[in-house]
Amino acid sequence: MDAALAPGARVVVAMSGGVDSSTVAALLVERGCDVVGVTLQLYDHGQAIGRKGACCAGQDIHDAARVAETLGIPHYVLDYEKRFRAEVIDDFADSYLAGATPVPCVRCNETVKFRDLLAVARDLGAGALATGHYARRVVGADGPELHGAADAGRDQSYFLYRTTPAQLDFLRFPLGEFSKDETRALAARFALPVAQKPDSQDICFVPSGRYADVIEKLRPGAGEPGDIVDETGRVLGQHDGVIHFTVGQRKGIGIAGEEPLYVLRLEPATRRVIVGPRASLGVTRVPFDRVNWLAAQPDAAGIRVAVKLRSAQPPVLATLQLEGDRGAAMLDQPAFGVAPGQACVAYDGARVLGGGWIARG
Repeated sequence: MDAALAPGARVVVAMSGGVDSSTVAALLVERGCDVVGVTLQLYDHGQAIGRKGACCAGQDIHDAARVAETLGIPHYVLDYEKRFRAEVIDDFADSYLAGATPVPCVRCNETVKFRDLLAVARDLGAGALATGHYARRVVGADGPELHGAADAGRDQSYFLYRTTPAQLDFLRFPLGEFSKDETRALAARFALPVAQKPDSQDICFVPSGRYADVIEKLRPGAGEPGDIVDETGRVLGQHDGVIHFTVGQRKGIGIAGEEPLYVLRLEPATRRVIVGPRASLGVTRVPFDRVNWLAAQPDAAGIRVAVKLRSAQPPVLATLQLEGDRGAAMLDQPAFGVAPGQACVAYDGARVLGGGWIARG
């Protein structure tokens, strides 16, 4: 048995108010652990009251408290609004202004959750921090490894690739072997008040899905108009701001042609959106930087891996090379819609080896 999750061991559970983290808390209570629930208030509570479907604010904080009361465990709410604004929301806005397509859930896990909250868990005398992520922590010959979830359809390991070995030593993912249906069945068995609560579908601080509205509010003037041009530079039309576009986008461009047009790249400095046919989107080399690596360093020849280039896309085969905190994945087949700001995450089977942020070629 995992000593950190043994009966009597203190475990802090990151409780978002959703069914997944609530079920984790219930499972650990049933096991006999000394469970402490902690919820992070990450954005404006007043604006969020009564809104469901977005973690860490308003109704969700209330739901986490109800679950903790049901389970008979202590529950604390920590105000991390300033940290979340600085580390996640501002980074999100600035990335779009720079023509990138950020992944704020990765940034949130990397900073306020697995850096700051983990420190709180240690201060509370816990031996582990447990979360509701669908991923697995597997102890290998050289220590804990990060693996994808048993249910590939729910796997969240892509969002956890920036976890460090030291953090992985302290983290636990009790739902890694379960499907979502099994989790909901457990929640019902435990009579949790959130057993039937819908999953969140949007970025938590963009519950409407209209991220451009958030960016324009945070960065007035971000929606400056510019030209939509083809690969030769010929002007095809105008747009209301590069923040409304991402590489690989087809719908909503507003330009009709003989064949469908896709966003090929963004040039924030000139406020140009370059569009072209799908064939022009294909790339076989994906550069990335700010590498976080969780396995043995590959030699100069590189290693064979599968890489995920977006969270919802299946992995593709590649040869990966690293040099310091930068690297590149040479893909066996062209990939389409590879966007700077997304993550390139390398896998060996189910194991996450590491990765980095996709950079411009």
